[in-house]
Amino acid sequence: MARNLRPGTRGEGGKAAPPDAVPAATVPPTTLAECLSACAAHSGKLVAGLDRRRIELAERLRAALALYATAPMPPPAPAAAGAGATSGLFRRAARTPAAGSGPALSPALLDALLEVGSKALECPYDDERRLALLISAAVLTERKGSRAGWRLRARALEAAGDEAASIAAYQNYLDRTSEDGFGIVSKVAGLRIAGQRQAEMLEVLERECPTASAHADGPATDTWAEGLALNDAGDWAGAEPRLVGALLAMARHDSHADDFQLAMGDYLDLRIRQHDGSAADLRELIGLYADQRRNRMRGPIDDPTFGDTAWLSLGEFRNWIAGKSICLIANSGSVGRSSLGPEIDSYDLVVRFNSYRIDAPATGARTDIHASIHKHSFNWDQKVTTRLVFGGVPGDWMYSLRNRLVPGAQRYLGDDSLRWPLRNIGRVGANAWPSIPTTGFNMLWLLDFLDVSPTLDLFGFDFYESGAYRLKEAMRQPITSVHEYRGEKTWVMERATSVTETRISLR
Repeated sequence: MARNLRPGTRGEGGKAAPPDAVPAATVPPTTLAECLSACAAHSGKLVAGLDRRRIELAERLRAALALYATAPMPPPAPAAAGAGATSGLFRRAARTPAAGSGPALSPALLDALLEVGSKALECPYDDERRLALLISAAVLTERKGSRAGWRLRARALEAAGDEAASIAAYQNYLDRTSEDGFGIVSKVAGLRIAGQRQAEMLEVLERECPTASAHADGPATDTWAEGLALNDAGDWAGAEPRLVGALLAMARHDSHADDFQLAMGDYLDLRIRQHDGSAADLRELIGLYADQRRNRMRGPIDDPTFGDTAWLSLGEFRNWIAGKSICLIANSGSVGRSSLGPEIDSYDLVVRFNSYRIDAPATGARTDIHASIHKHSFNWDQKVTTRLVFGGVPGDWMYSLRNRLVPGAQRYLGDDSLRWPLRNIGRVGANAWPSIPTTGFNMLWLLDFLDVSPTLDLFGFDFYESGAYRLKEAMRQPITSVHEYRGEKTWVMERATSVTETRISLR
């Protein structure tokens, strides 16, 4: 099947470099005013539609622009003679003053811009990817050491197909953190291996089809089309050098990584058809191609069997917790400042969430059940008896397990029956509960639903009224707005049998 190839669309980083010679990450200087001007322009282009991702992006853009519009401004420079006045809600964003002028990048505005960039990358469009790149450049111009800024930039470069520059940006992120809750080490390793496999594929192609180099200097799209036309006419001898030449041209001219991978898959498919379905002579190429795809999708896995981890079903989980006292520890400031440690450790089972932080006198030392959203892997390396990973989309959930689970760090792992409790077990749809349930609420709802624990206590569940108490790296992440904390609090209080300053009891 023909593809629309995009040679030369990679934005930054230059020619593809060998994996062991990745160029240093560079960031074009971008003022905050320039960034917000682009955000304002992009917001104006987003109109009402059915694409939920763009609707959410428009909401984040409005929030960021509103923050910028209300930020204190320095005295304006004298206007040039004859210059007209700028008015309107986005008058600040519409200006592009010299670097250093305009409001400073406050923590609130930084978080808002990072949310815009993250939402932009959820949209599968080039305009949004360019916006995310611009935002990351503005953030890193203002704060060169921003870990979140480097991660956003790496993700945007990866989405743009510029994997060499993406690796360099990811490395900048890793150089600035001791926590790898997002699985970046594995991702970078996977991208490096994928680059090596592509180089090996090109060597095999040039060896097997030496006449292809004569067709590698022209536009890849035109050369590919010529090859397809000859193949359709039954001239495989003339088609193959052009198809291979197009693949070589894509690699030499730094085409989008996805384009090369898709075109390579089509070439292999055409060659198999030429041999009536036999792939015996393609074993080496197919192996390299499969390894490249696998490593681009996820990093290398030391133990794909999860290191003797056993799956745990809903029924098995119920039987395991039956009759045991359970406490759930929120990642809240009130717990971090407390002296509840000994009391917490006295329960039969201690449940913690996501990026929990241990300070034994305050939080207790034990963790028997770690409940986490699949989108990051904070604390996945900490040994626990049971790890429950929640996620709404089965494919994304399994991808995260394969990519991020640490072999030997858990004895039991919740299976698909425990993947998304409120929705899948409770059948509570978006009409009854519109917001995405938090990890804590999914876990609490599950334990309440099973109703087999004589004691079910909550510590620190003030729904972030006392602030967050998490791992240092996770403290950089904003408290997301996709959850309905008020609704979850109401649900808890309606079922509480006892409420003290430190503890809420449901049993």
